[in-house]
Amino acid sequence: MRIFFIGTVRFSYNSLKALLESGEEIVGVATKANSVINADYEDLDPLCRAYNIPCKIVNDINHPNNIEFIKNTSPDVIYCFGWSNLLKSELLFIPPKGIVGFHPAKIPYNRGRHPIIWALCLGLKTTAASFFFMDEEADTGDILSQVEVDIYDSDDANTLYERIVEVAIPEILLITQQLKSGLENRLPQDKEEGNAWRKRSKRDGEIDFRMSSKSIYNLVRALTKPYVGAHIFYNGQDFKVWSVEIVDYEKDNVEPGKILMADDVNFIVKTADGAVKILKHEFTEIPKIGAYL
Repeated sequence: MRIFFIGTVRFSYNSLKALLESGEEIVGVATKANSVINADYEDLDPLCRAYNIPCKIVNDINHPNNIEFIKNTSPDVIYCFGWSNLLKSELLFIPPKGIVGFHPAKIPYNRGRHPIIWALCLGLKTTAASFFFMDEEADTGDILSQVEVDIYDSDDANTLYERIVEVAIPEILLITQQLKSGLENRLPQDKEEGNAWRKRSKRDGEIDFRMSSKSIYNLVRALTKPYVGAHIFYNGQDFKVWSVEIVDYEKDNVEPGKILMADDVNFIVKTADGAVKILKHEFTEIPKIGAYL
């Protein structure tokens, strides 16, 4: 089966590598030279060169030149894993078996943008690795495969990302065999069911100490690497925060944002319902005890 591959993030790289190592026929790859919107960007070109696969660097995947490049590879199926732009109908109808997309959420719920970040930020207990046949809308096509993934309180963006990859890679190899045999299962989505998450902004990543300790913990772990990091606005500057822990603090007459403890490395800040200890951060100077954030 002739597979054309589209992707530009770490998951794309892992998926393409697994397909190549399993001996699947990859007839071409479309990727990007860099990405300002994907913090987990990964360059696929070295992998393509190692396996002597035609690789095209694109900006607009729907551009006529890119459509022609893909058509000329005569793919039976296209895998699009880790791509932030919608595919138009001219591209969708190229491969006879369709285009398979991936979304790390339990669609039809939680379609849309930043699924790993939102899942952690909202404190969800489960997510999923979902593969589906793409259409012109975002994450609404027939479901091909879906495996539930637990989310633990100890998880952050990196650990959850890696566990989703661990679940998804075997599924890619399985659905590849199903597509070859024509025995794939298609479960249509009810487009009126579920929900879609919106695009996040910089403001969504700002720590406000009027939030609860758990909300701050969830926000920080959701945005830690490979993503952009949560931030604290202090003295006219943004400072990244990569890790915090919840601290018991029972006094109810202390205002949120007050520095309760500070040493040369860490500091503790009062929250709406307790306190958090700022563990990993990019503060150039630790705020003094009694100062306010």
